[in-house]
Amino acid sequence: MNADDARGARPTGGWVALVGGGPGDDGLITARGVELLQRADVVVVDRLAPRGVLDGLGADVEIVDVGKTPGHHPFSQEAINALLLDRASAGRGVVRLKGGDPYVLGRGVEERMACEQEGVPVEVVPGITSALAVPASVGIPVTHRGLARAFTVVTGHEDVPDLPTGRDHTILVLMGVSTLRRNAALMMVAGRDPACPVAVVEDAFGPRHRVTTGTLDSIADVAALARVRSPAVVVVGDVVTLSPHWSGAAVQAGVTS
Repeated sequence: MNADDARGARPTGGWVALVGGGPGDDGLITARGVELLQRADVVVVDRLAPRGVLDGLGADVEIVDVGKTPGHHPFSQEAINALLLDRASAGRGVVRLKGGDPYVLGRGVEERMACEQEGVPVEVVPGITSALAVPASVGIPVTHRGLARAFTVVTGHEDVPDLPTGRDHTILVLMGVSTLRRNAALMMVAGRDPACPVAVVEDAFGPRHRVTTGTLDSIADVAALARVRSPAVVVVGDVVTLSPHWSGAAVQAGVTS
């Protein structure tokens, strides 16, 4: 059920929309996401969601920032779920504005299920995931004819699982800055070529935008020297060589631009 149907679905008229805000640029949120924001009474927003889209909202719209930073989670997932239910049960339209796509390494399903269990109408609006948009923003396709025919998206919060080891299979690691050294080592132990190209793309649509490149066996040292910080997407595979940020020097020592 979407928010349009929800107006007449419950006596209170409350609803929740889980809106994927895209990779951070205000222009990359979907038209449906913008429409729901304009109708919302409450917006519950993540740290990596596009903040500029909030500027045009009415002064009476309640904005609740539940953003998490590494090591600092002021709102638990249970608290966020309760917040959504509280506002919707009071008859208010609630947009849960998330970065990327609600279902790509996010907690969108948990929030949807919490709403459904309490009979609150909920709509899910897909967003452009940073796993695809961030590499594209620096000229890296996740697949390319003759170079890469598949890709895998994994979280860097945990050790990378068993993955294809060929350089023609692109690995995209989200939230993987703090575990970069360990996960690079695990990929090499599993059989991936130490000379496999790697790019770390920081803050792709923000003021700290930067690309650091190297090889699987050098990238941790290069990133440490460059003081790479989150948010960032790590791209592992031969597709990295298609980026204008890649150069022959990167094979030896890494490049930051």
